[in-house]
Amino acid sequence: MSQATLEIRRISGHAGSVPGAGLRREFEVCKLIDTTTCIGCKACEVACLEWNGLTFSETTFNNSYQTMPETQWNYWNLIKFNEHERDDGTLQLLMRKDQCMHCEEPGCLAACPADGAIVQYVNGIVDFQQDHCIGCGYCMTGCPFNIPKFSPTARKVFKCTLCVDRVTQGLEPACIKSCPTGCLHFGTKPEMKALAETRAAQLRQESGFAHAGVYDPAGIAGTHVIYVLHDATNPEAYGGLPNDPRIPWTVKLWKTPLKWIGNLAIVAGLVGVVGHYLRFGPKLPPEEEERP
Repeated sequence: MSQATLEIRRISGHAGSVPGAGLRREFEVCKLIDTTTCIGCKACEVACLEWNGLTFSETTFNNSYQTMPETQWNYWNLIKFNEHERDDGTLQLLMRKDQCMHCEEPGCLAACPADGAIVQYVNGIVDFQQDHCIGCGYCMTGCPFNIPKFSPTARKVFKCTLCVDRVTQGLEPACIKSCPTGCLHFGTKPEMKALAETRAAQLRQESGFAHAGVYDPAGIAGTHVIYVLHDATNPEAYGGLPNDPRIPWTVKLWKTPLKWIGNLAIVAGLVGVVGHYLRFGPKLPPEEEERP
């Protein structure tokens, strides 16, 4: 068994075979989204649907170019359009590719009670294994980006896989191939972080965006999908991108102290039952207890 396979199992907590074992991209991968060069063409939306075999959902018109209000269980990639008023009073149309961020410390994985339903590969991709999913929806409460979505027909939860089937074969995600403006880039995390910082510096120095920066939030130890933003001090303007995303404290509470307290309570109950039996014997019906 290869060291990569062992490391995949160690991170995922899954005892059996895990898709992606022996993957060719064993380094940490990263997708860079440069919001400053996105033109909102939605080619990435179509590429995502076609590659993953997803059906086209009914769209919703709400006085916006946006396809629908948010991602769906069968619509993993969505370009968000947001009008933002700048300090000088002019309007700026901010477009952001919304999808799973593939967090280094995934809230969905922390919240999931089903063994092997969510795995995190050594290259950073967080993947859902629907054959192990029990449909509890806890992963949805653990995600600070509101990404995992429940399918009422399949009774499972789905999200972007970062095209793990392509990446494990040394290819880049389908959305990257479809982008006509070079807004999307894919490579190792250090490479993409360096490219993003270079682009942000260029925006600050040459384009008048004094607060341009890179979105790679530290609250979840970074992500494997990062953004270049015109204004990194106000990510909420880009369709509700959280300023400081973190795993909800309720998830940490029930998966650590409350879980162990519950386990101790079960053990204490079993000890009490056994102790009662040894001291007083079996509990008999009243008529049998009165017999001589």
